[in-house]
Amino acid sequence: MLKRIVNVAILAPVGIVLIVLSVANRQPVTLALNPFRPEDGVLSVTAPFFVYLFSAVILGLLLGSAATWLSQGKHRKRARNEASEAVKWHSEAEKQKARAETLAGNGGLLSDGR
Repeated sequence: MLKRIVNVAILAPVGIVLIVLSVANRQPVTLALNPFRPEDGVLSVTAPFFVYLFSAVILGLLLGSAATWLSQGKHRKRARNEASEAVKWHSEAEKQKARAETLAGNGGLLSDGR
């Protein structure tokens, strides 16, 4: 519940600021990708400024998500290994339980006839 309140308290103002900035910055802006000849029209893009703003936010979210996912890879690998080991030990426990029930059903006789 607290996490949800904190998310709303942070994300709502950020959303409001982004909306206000996008409404205030609707005029077209040229982004020149050629630093040596900025007037070159081939490597330039003209769009409203809020498009660049939202693109930067989306790119930042994607890069942050990718960095987080890559940095947590060792934890995911450990979880996979522990899950497979747990399945192995669970099947071993089931096998031993079945063997114990078989021995109990035979009156305690061991398989070698003692």
